[in-house]
Amino acid sequence: MTNMPPFGSNLRGAVDLSSLVNRAPAGTTPAADTGASIAGGAAAPSGTVTLPSLVLEGTDANFGELLDLSSRVPVVVGLWASRSEPSTQLMVVLEKVVLGFAGKFVLARVDIDSNPQLAQAFQAQSVPTVAAVITGQPVQLFNGALGEDQITEVLGRVLELAAQQGVTGTAQATEADAEPVAATPEPLPPHHLEAYTAIEAGDYATAQSEYRTALAQNPNDTMAVAGLAQVSLLARLQGKTIDQIRNGAASAPDDLDAQLLVADLDLSGGHIEDAFDRLLGLFPAQPAAGRNTIRERLLELFEVVGQDDPRVPPTRSRLTALLY
Repeated sequence: MTNMPPFGSNLRGAVDLSSLVNRAPAGTTPAADTGASIAGGAAAPSGTVTLPSLVLEGTDANFGELLDLSSRVPVVVGLWASRSEPSTQLMVVLEKVVLGFAGKFVLARVDIDSNPQLAQAFQAQSVPTVAAVITGQPVQLFNGALGEDQITEVLGRVLELAAQQGVTGTAQATEADAEPVAATPEPLPPHHLEAYTAIEAGDYATAQSEYRTALAQNPNDTMAVAGLAQVSLLARLQGKTIDQIRNGAASAPDDLDAQLLVADLDLSGGHIEDAFDRLLGLFPAQPAAGRNTIRERLLELFEVVGQDDPRVPPTRSRLTALLY
């Protein structure tokens, strides 16, 4: 039977980069055209990847190597242009924050004027634009300038997402940028850190408990709200296969729980509009309790894909029209 797809396949804003590069087969180390390879060699048994630097220049030609690297260490992609002073300034701040995570990330700087294919693939309509790549799948993070603390918070959430997909390696550089920087970002809050550790171990129940505790202490903790929604989706899908979920829903069209699970599956596979449409389509025929269940599930899935995802506002409007 078919296994569940990795959670990373539902990343917000995902685009197909495979056409940009000739990627090496899985399990091989790609060779660079000139000079040293980005990967610099095989990963050490500890999960450490040795690189020439923690800050790399991403290009149309070498991005296939960075996609492969993202299966071991999350890659932050900063799209900028020398003609744009705000984007130049943000790259300085972004580099400082990334280096402060001591190898938990690699930064790929992409000059959009020199690399139009990557600019198009990441849909960079303006600079600066910042994204991440995890297991070869891109995540749109933010456009425009953010402060150091805000960027640190965003990357903390990226680490949580990477852990859900088993990407927990560390990069070390052979150059001076591997030295610790003076301003080290604050660590994740205690309950977030415990949740992160539990997710890494596949213990989603504990992760849910830690996020709920964080919310009990601070109901305005938006990171905990999003984290709880993401790990709850993982928990619902854990141990199930695609065939089990789809066959179960097909054989029980009136079983709301079975239909909700298919929506979870659709969203986890990147079919976000399908998931939203499925839930909204179920809504009119349900009694009050069922409608409330669908409403709560939609609100949770909004958190999974991100409230800033462009598919969320129109779906929210359709839900409001059905409610009232």
